[in-house]
Amino acid sequence: MSTFEIKMPKLGESVTEGTIVSWSVKVGDSVNEDDTLFEVTTAKVNAEIPSPVAGTVLEILFRTGEVVPVGVVVALIQLQDEENKKSDDKSEAKEQAASSPDADKSPASTEVREDNAPAKSVRSETDRWYSPIVLSLAGEAGITGKELDLIPGTGYQGRLSKKDITEYINSKTNGSVSEPKTNKRPEGPVANAPSLPKISPVEPVSIASSQNEDFVTVDMDPVGRIIADRMVESKNVSAHVTTVVEADVTKLVGWRNNQKDAFLKREGVSLTYMPAIVWAVSKALKEFPRVNASVEGYHYILKRQINIGIAVSLDDGNLVVPVIHDSDKLSLSGIALAIDSAAKKARSNKLTIGDIEGGTFTITNFGTFRNIIGTPIINQPQVAILGVGCFEKKPAVIETPEGDSIAIRHKAYLSLSYDHRIINGALGGAFLKRVADLIESWNTL
Repeated sequence: MSTFEIKMPKLGESVTEGTIVSWSVKVGDSVNEDDTLFEVTTAKVNAEIPSPVAGTVLEILFRTGEVVPVGVVVALIQLQDEENKKSDDKSEAKEQAASSPDADKSPASTEVREDNAPAKSVRSETDRWYSPIVLSLAGEAGITGKELDLIPGTGYQGRLSKKDITEYINSKTNGSVSEPKTNKRPEGPVANAPSLPKISPVEPVSIASSQNEDFVTVDMDPVGRIIADRMVESKNVSAHVTTVVEADVTKLVGWRNNQKDAFLKREGVSLTYMPAIVWAVSKALKEFPRVNASVEGYHYILKRQINIGIAVSLDDGNLVVPVIHDSDKLSLSGIALAIDSAAKKARSNKLTIGDIEGGTFTITNFGTFRNIIGTPIINQPQVAILGVGCFEKKPAVIETPEGDSIAIRHKAYLSLSYDHRIINGALGGAFLKRVADLIESWNTL
């Protein structure tokens, strides 16, 4: 029987896995080429994955909510020209199963695996595999790791399925569950099973059930889980250092106040400070190419393109980073239009893969929330990220031909977090000062 493997696609330069948000098909459904099979989310983007072939959904190997590494098979499609053989194949399989002397010992061995496929999971004390959804349900029910290891599984290769754990929890709640016996699982390697990366064991979380509960446990959504993993990964990978400068942005503020009405009328978008900051950063990156780079082992990868990622806050509390490609080649108006378009697409969940991949440097503007200083975490595989604090009026000492004087100036803190494996203090400090100088001298451009 000819089948086609549907694999988890690579949804971005640094993306290594995706979370299945929903399936648009089920086993037995007929699909045409380009029909949507499932929706996947990563820390960068949501995407609907179309079928590259026409045929019938034969198997679905991962369920909604499960995390799948890039390249792992998630479903099997029986090709269209083989559909006529499907019923004959099923009949033959049933006859063989019925005539087998061991048929009564393993009645579920010939069923199509729709929900009980291998999943990316964690190991318990007995080295048994569990999917994230099983661990979540067990944690909510207060089931310990040792107890979990003793629950029999009816899933693929003896694994514990969602149905198994749900039935066990219901039986335990009703007081009808018996002491679980040691679960027997097939020994030896699983033929053709995907080799999935191992992660650290996760202990089930027990939730208080008393009437005096003083906390609520809320599950992370798929994007939140991915962001959490990425942030921890970044801190483990890069040697983070942060340096800060205070920039006098008075000239930039005055320029924007003079230009914003005409700009809105001419371009159709509001003029913010971010286009000017992106322009300054793009110019500085051309002068300091080691900041526009990545690190692979003991090699520095200097990027020829300057692609600035802009962190955008979403209504659900998560962040996404659309990318302004070739920002150094855009005019100020072009940068402003690109930022406005990216922000609107991000907040309406319409970003494409091309909108979020290829970034070489990131800017995050926590000044929007009136924060003055921050120490942002590097967006891997980049080596630096700029944080922009809020613009504030402050008394400041300024130099004039007549001598020093105190005046009211607009000030803002700029913070640069960088990877000390490639950027030392001198380089990081010089780059950040150059960005500040370009902003401070804005009206001379």
